[in-house]
Amino acid sequence: MITAIIQARVGSTRYPNKIFAKLAGKPLIYHVVDRLKKSQRIQNIVIATTINPLDDAIEQWACQNNINCFRGDEENVLSRFYFAAKKFNANIIVRITADDPFKDYEIIDNVIDVLINEQLSFAYNNNPPTFPEGLDTEVFTFDALEEAHNKSNSLFEKEHVTQYFYRNKNSFPQTNVFHDVNISNLRWTIDTQKDMEMARRVYDSLYCENEVFSMNDILQLINKNPEIALINQDVQQSTMYKK
Repeated sequence: MITAIIQARVGSTRYPNKIFAKLAGKPLIYHVVDRLKKSQRIQNIVIATTINPLDDAIEQWACQNNINCFRGDEENVLSRFYFAAKKFNANIIVRITADDPFKDYEIIDNVIDVLINEQLSFAYNNNPPTFPEGLDTEVFTFDALEEAHNKSNSLFEKEHVTQYFYRNKNSFPQTNVFHDVNISNLRWTIDTQKDMEMARRVYDSLYCENEVFSMNDILQLINKNPEIALINQDVQQSTMYKK
């Protein structure tokens, strides 16, 4: 079963409780899940949160919205993914972070297809990145996840799930999916209030219930309204996206 596992927690140093911050009148986590539901490849969606009592609210939200939920180790996210995948019989896993309200199901489906068609252990579109930060897609097999879980002794790898694959490329057949134009300078994820302000501008312009706007829709909007991309341009990007 092809399963999207969303890592989510309410604790955040820069932006606490951001997954319940409202976008177009609905919490951020709603939009992340809703956009995944449009995928033609994903067969199951699981929210993987922590055993920290602060994350009881995430489990409650998942139950209220008929979304599968798994609770595991707060620091060892690799372990959390492994046991979530095992519980829900996932043989292909799509790693999703809960602070990305612009995930594009067509991009995700394409990376899934690359993994399957090329018989890989790991496929992704962010190493090196050519898509906007926030459209990261990482897809891997359960066998690869199990090996990483059993063999990794690195705290960094346990926190970041897929780093064991990147560090052991000879053990895991893998490839990067490139966009035809490098637009990785664009920041479409949420870590700060500026990021949320940018996301709200996009949602106010493009969001329609029961429909999903695409990466190209956002690019067209920004082309017409370049000030939108400037709202959060000074927010520090993650390591992979730093020039």
